Amino acid sequence: MLSSCCSLSVSHRPILVPSLPKFRVSNPPAKSSWFLSPWNCRIFDSTPKLPRTANKWKVSCFRHEDFSPIKPKSDGAEHFLPEESAKPEVDNCTNVKRDWISSLREAADVGIRQIGGRWTVPWTAETIVQVMLLWVVSFWFIGSWVIPLAAHMAGFSKESLTFRGQALFSLVTDVTEGLAGIAILHRCLSRFRPLPSDWFRFSLRGNWLLDIAFGCLMFPLVNRLSLFNLSLLPILPSTPVTFSSVEQSIAARDPVAMALYAVVVSVCAPVWEEIVFRGFLLPSLTRYMPVWCAIVMSSVAFALAHFNVQRMLPLIFLGVVMGVIFTRSRNLIPSMLLHSLWNGFVFLDLMK
Repeated sequence: MLSSCCSLSVSHRPILVPSLPKFRVSNPPAKSSWFLSPWNCRIFDSTPKLPRTANKWKVSCFRHEDFSPIKPKSDGAEHFLPEESAKPEVDNCTNVKRDWISSLREAADVGIRQIGGRWTVPWTAETIVQVMLLWVVSFWFIGSWVIPLAAHMAGFSKESLTFRGQALFSLVTDVTEGLAGIAILHRCLSRFRPLPSDWFRFSLRGNWLLDIAFGCLMFPLVNRLSLFNLSLLPILPSTPVTFSSVEQSIAARDPVAMALYAVVVSVCAPVWEEIVFRGFLLPSLTRYMPVWCAIVMSSVAFALAHFNVQRMLPLIFLGVVMGVIFTRSRNLIPSMLLHSLWNGFVFLDLMK
């Protein structure tokens, strides 16, 4: 009907486009767009553009344009709601991370305060290196040359000794090495006397019994580390299996030899080693590094001095435990006692 009316008006009347009345269709039917003539479409093009809200009717009016029901994105505040809701979660994660880091720092500060401050070190790194090198050289020279040569001059060799003779030989060697180390310390540090009161202190006073008990609780962990270290660096199959004189004496069940070896491992070795590594090296290193770093470095040197790669990890950990106990008390008695207990624990384990 609309098409016929439009054609009739064209044949009888002249077309005056400006005089056409303007009309609006609020909700045009879906089928009307298929009966609109090109002329009618041009009429609608000549009218002023409708507001943005009427674009949907305009698109449905034209024959060659597709209708898209998708609504345009609004530029209002709703577009930013997901980002705004995600901000509190990011802030919460950041706050948790900061709280965790601050808690670790507080715990580290408490631990550093517990182990004490640095020592007053009157000597330099030259003296530290000098003392340690002389101690290592004397340890090797006495054990490999002095005592064997003295035994040879006395008319016997270590291999020809009985189990008791070998135990006595080890005791004499260990005592000589320890006395030589103390003599080196006395000679090299004599020009710095008098030393501060917290150097080489031996005292039975103080609340260090709980520290020793805590150190004893670490013995199973040291044993685990020993097994782990052995699994990392196992003994090669081609390496010949040898038994030390201590193990041979234990296997023979000689009570005198076992008693002499017990003195060596539980008395002599802890005294000499603690004087050198905890009494001298650890405090001396605090002149150039923090206390906790000096504990670790002296523990590494303590492990290297045993010349046993299969025992590096447990010896380093044991050195750290004894270093912490020493720095807390500034007393060599607790670390010596803990060292003696550990050596006794190992000796008793060999006797099983």
